[in-house]
Amino acid sequence: MQTLAIVILNWNGSDMMRRYLPSVVSNSVGDVIVADNASTDDSIQMLSREFPEVRTIQFDQNYGFAEGYNRALAQLTEYKYFMLLNSDVEIRQKGWDKILCDYMDSHPECAACQPKLLSLREPDHFEYAGASGGFIDRFGYPFCRGRLLGTVEKDNGQYDDIHHVLWATGAALLCRAEDWTKSGGLDPRFFAHMEEIDLCWRLRNMGREIVCIPQSTAYHLGGATLNQGNPRKTFLNFRNNRYMLRKNLPADQLKKIIRMRNFLDLVAALQFLLKGDIKNMKAVLRAMHSKMPAEGKTAGTRNSPAVISDKPLLAPYSIIWQYYARGKHFFSQLSE
Repeated sequence: MQTLAIVILNWNGSDMMRRYLPSVVSNSVGDVIVADNASTDDSIQMLSREFPEVRTIQFDQNYGFAEGYNRALAQLTEYKYFMLLNSDVEIRQKGWDKILCDYMDSHPECAACQPKLLSLREPDHFEYAGASGGFIDRFGYPFCRGRLLGTVEKDNGQYDDIHHVLWATGAALLCRAEDWTKSGGLDPRFFAHMEEIDLCWRLRNMGREIVCIPQSTAYHLGGATLNQGNPRKTFLNFRNNRYMLRKNLPADQLKKIIRMRNFLDLVAALQFLLKGDIKNMKAVLRAMHSKMPAEGKTAGTRNSPAVISDKPLLAPYSIIWQYYARGKHFFSQLSE
């Protein structure tokens, strides 16, 4: 069995790969593989010409982030670990992936992990999408060690301890292949955004552990596909967050949380309205009324497993309250 497949999902990202793929190839010990979601640019030709050592998997259509990865990893049964890596990630540390694999080898209770994720734009700061590992607050809002809402911290080594987390970022997510298969992979109903949080939540529900290993680092550009203020991204983030809660919370807990989320999401829509941002306001409202499709027959659509961890999965506090009412803008300041 081979150790690690580093899989980069691509759609019309020829320029992005030309810029960042060399750093991944030169600094990784795992096999680098590009899965192409039916790109219409010269991605395949460029890879063949400039990166002949990189294996490619080609799809007949754009399956999105979730189903694209499901279909790619289903073809890589010879590997012990899978690394899901965004095409806009730069690697500056030799053997960064070996650090992650070595930890997983010695900790069989762990299903997945991530490196410390730093910003390519501001290398001394964490990156929004994953920072030093992720959590979810009592009302279902994701946050990170190093990023609360819109505040991203400077990396001063304050979160350099190996830490158990609720979710690891999909920008650089290493998962044990056995756990990936047992969990069902990513849910394609999400298409993109928060599907990795849903996966990690299911892994935790199976009694498995997720960790951040800051001794390994990666640099993420972020927003390469959809910018932060894009209404499509707003819709997917709000809709998929609600999907995730419906899938993974017990019915009695879900009812209470959804009531509060309805109020908080309406407040978010009102804020967009007051800014004159009608498109994003409509995106939030559409997300609130979006019904979760029935499960299909493709990989990754399974409900949460019956085995539930006895460890609390949601933080006991509200990030909204901590951030706006108590002025707590750093992870280290959080309290009940």
